[in-house]
Amino acid sequence: NPFAGADLLAVPEAETDWEVSFSLLPVLYMLVFVLGLSGNGLVIFTVWRGPPGKRRSADTYIGNLALADLAFVVTLPLWAAYTALRFHWPFGSALCKLSSYLVLLNMFASAFCLGCLSFERYLAIVHALPRSVGRPASARPRTSTLLSLVAVWLLAGLLALPALLLRNTRTPREKEYWMAALSLSTTALGFVLPLLLMTLCYCCIGATVSRHFQQHVRKEEGRQRRRLLRIIVTLVAVFAACWFPFHLLKNLYVLYWVGVLHLPCSWLELIPRLHPYATCLAYINSCLNPFLYAFFDSRFRAQCLLLLGLRRALRAQAGSVSSTLSGQTQKSELPSLGTKV
Repeated sequence: NPFAGADLLAVPEAETDWEVSFSLLPVLYMLVFVLGLSGNGLVIFTVWRGPPGKRRSADTYIGNLALADLAFVVTLPLWAAYTALRFHWPFGSALCKLSSYLVLLNMFASAFCLGCLSFERYLAIVHALPRSVGRPASARPRTSTLLSLVAVWLLAGLLALPALLLRNTRTPREKEYWMAALSLSTTALGFVLPLLLMTLCYCCIGATVSRHFQQHVRKEEGRQRRRLLRIIVTLVAVFAACWFPFHLLKNLYVLYWVGVLHLPCSWLELIPRLHPYATCLAYINSCLNPFLYAFFDSRFRAQCLLLLGLRRALRAQAGSVSSTLSGQTQKSELPSLGTKV
């Protein structure tokens, strides 16, 4: 497993040998690789090919989130081979370090991008509601967005450095305490703290929205904001659901290993068996995001169809929608199909 501290889960193969894992996990890894490579590539292509003047700050964060996922999924064939070979790594120390670094970089960058998205929505909605509609969120200075992204990547790169410095195909005994400390700190900085920030932002947004949406925001703008908010909340919820089992199992074992926590023998047998599947679930998060965009964001769907040259399909979609609307609704809604959130 590529994560700091995961070597502590290693136990004799005879105790954890679950034959189906050596066949099922490589298939799942390659499925995530194919879906993640195509889906995140399409997200990046869609975001960066769009007109810069119409690009929301949220689009920029989403594009960088897809970039982080893409950097990770290219390593999955290596991890598929590693699992198929019964957790044997045949590619040497350099690729082990680089692949582990990209995995941690993805985890930190994804968490930080989602945190920035949450804070951006907090500023866009909570701070805008008490006054009149005023300047739209997309018109906010782009410099702050770019600076925050530079900070995200620098911080993620620095926090992932232990994978380059300490990771090896085998972990010496004297390094295992360091790996345990890194495992706990990785969970704190890459999962718990960003999730707390996201939760705090959305609690503030929810409380403010319930008081002010109807009074201070036009109906159409309120609908756009709620739609974008729903997308980002879903991204955060899926991120938490995919990564929580991995962090829980890993840190339960780490706390047991350093003597802080006592675990029953049945748990000690179960955790190493479940850990590869919890890791696979965390990997799946990297290919789910593009499908969430396509499901929730009509503008993203429209842009994808246009960029893929499926103009007829787009027109057919617009025609089917227009046939169910009144004349006045057609005038107000159809132009927004390809331009609104």
